[in-house]
Amino acid sequence: MTTLTRFSVKPLSIMTRTLADVAFGRREPDLVIQGARVLSTYSERILADREIWISGGRIAAVKPAGSYRGSAARRFDAKGGIIAPGLVDPHIHIESSMVTACAYAEAALLNGTTTIFCDSHEIGNVMDVAGVEAMLEDARHAPLSIFLTVPSTVPATSSALETAGGDLTPEKIAGLFDKWPEAVALGEKMDFVQVAMGDERSHAILAAALQRGRPVSGHVYGREFVSAYAASGVTDTHEAIDREIADDMLEAGIWLFLRGGPPTTPWHSLPHAIKTITELGASHKRIAVCTDDRDADDLLLFGLDWVTREAMKAGMSREQAWAMGSLHGATRFGMDGEIGGLGGGRRADLVLLTDELKPVSTWYGGELVVEDRKITPILDAALSNAYRYPEAAYHTVKLPKNLKLSPDLPTEPVIAHTIKTELPGITLGHVTLRLEPASDWETHFERHGLCFVTVVERHGKSPGNVAHGLLNSFGLRKGAVASSVGHDSHNIIVAGTNEADMQVALDAIEARQGGVCVVMDGKVTAMVPLPIAGLLSDKRVHEVAEEVKLLKVEWEKAECTIAYMGFNLIPLSVIPEIRITDKGLVLVPEMTIKPLFEPA
Repeated sequence: MTTLTRFSVKPLSIMTRTLADVAFGRREPDLVIQGARVLSTYSERILADREIWISGGRIAAVKPAGSYRGSAARRFDAKGGIIAPGLVDPHIHIESSMVTACAYAEAALLNGTTTIFCDSHEIGNVMDVAGVEAMLEDARHAPLSIFLTVPSTVPATSSALETAGGDLTPEKIAGLFDKWPEAVALGEKMDFVQVAMGDERSHAILAAALQRGRPVSGHVYGREFVSAYAASGVTDTHEAIDREIADDMLEAGIWLFLRGGPPTTPWHSLPHAIKTITELGASHKRIAVCTDDRDADDLLLFGLDWVTREAMKAGMSREQAWAMGSLHGATRFGMDGEIGGLGGGRRADLVLLTDELKPVSTWYGGELVVEDRKITPILDAALSNAYRYPEAAYHTVKLPKNLKLSPDLPTEPVIAHTIKTELPGITLGHVTLRLEPASDWETHFERHGLCFVTVVERHGKSPGNVAHGLLNSFGLRKGAVASSVGHDSHNIIVAGTNEADMQVALDAIEARQGGVCVVMDGKVTAMVPLPIAGLLSDKRVHEVAEEVKLLKVEWEKAECTIAYMGFNLIPLSVIPEIRITDKGLVLVPEMTIKPLFEPA
């Protein structure tokens, strides 16, 4: 059996004569899908009584029902269902799913997604160019069309504020563009303050993309930054959190990717940002939908198909919502001649839908990979032949011994700078508290609703770098939780009420070379091991989803007020108001280090 990858379908340039022959009836198609209604993303209509002729993994023609009179082609009866183009996710991070690109493909195809544009800055922050290239090799082995938006902000800030495993300079980014054809854009430029302020390195990275004609993806908070951001060459963003900034971005020429996050997460911004259309009257022509981040469990439950249905709930028509999930993302990256619609010559990446836009079956390059919501043998075989990451990727957690995981108890009155973690949990509050001398930390915890938070450098570049902080309103009253997915430098973040349980959590992560875990009474009650770069599992997506489900149960038992994916964001030093990295407490957007305690 031929390996199923993006390269299984030949380029259109060498297939035009064959496809023309099939479309004109001079040659038999390979496959005819009959009995279908066709969702046209071009005209935003559902066309009744159609059949689709497919040859060599591409669409030769969409014809009226009954047009095919031959006998050689395989036939598939859609039984009146809707056939639509496969979904195109214009902004995702594979690492957030905690599975490899090959494993990610299974969940994507089950949800009707056939193309993704991924920003692999997580593995870039751990392993530099080697990590990005390993993921690109992984993507080439996957039964999914995966393109790279080259990580633009590694580290997210600077070595003065955090220690990352990678440092993607303008020269390295240029090299990735020149070496890898699937590197089609510059990934989200997260350091929007530096961009707006004219930082030399930030603009040299922008230049590396713009000189090569590559579009630039963005990430920005604050309406005051939009004009300078657009003037710097940024032409899309997924961070529109309300209708006003969404409207500003559209008028500045910036594409909007409306982010649909599972309802339990703090990043479901679509219902707010879409009001630029539904309340302010903007056109949807430069608006797509995206998922951004999903863990393995949510990836199966809340795929891009779910986001399109959320767009419908927010006021879009069925046809508009699917176009925003397919054609618009393809158009943004200049690939609408290849994907995103059912025109002749396009890849035969198709989805059979119910009237509610729920995927039933999926074709990838003309191959039936999901049938009646179950993967087919050809997809199972492709997934079983997964890429193996380089050995170095399995050895990225490098810790010295005898680390101190909690701060000294103050013996004099102090002002403590605490991190308030309340929903929605993306923006964290900077709360100062006066701490009077006490006999133990438990007194402070009970009086002020606090627990420890510690970030440990794990790349071996600044051995022994440990920063101590205090979480306010996190809810943890017992035990510890920890993760090696501390965005974006991906050092280890540990929160706890006592040093012993925090040490158990740290030891568990070191032993597995990465993971997310919950510890109670000296025992690990749940863990998702992440041995590849401390970010990814090497298991299939359903196995990891089950581990994540157990983790969520134990996390909830620990009474943490924000989910573990929100917890992972506590070190992300580009989002207001206060963060903690291995260098200490970081105030944002001031970009300054603040001591944990100051004299009262």
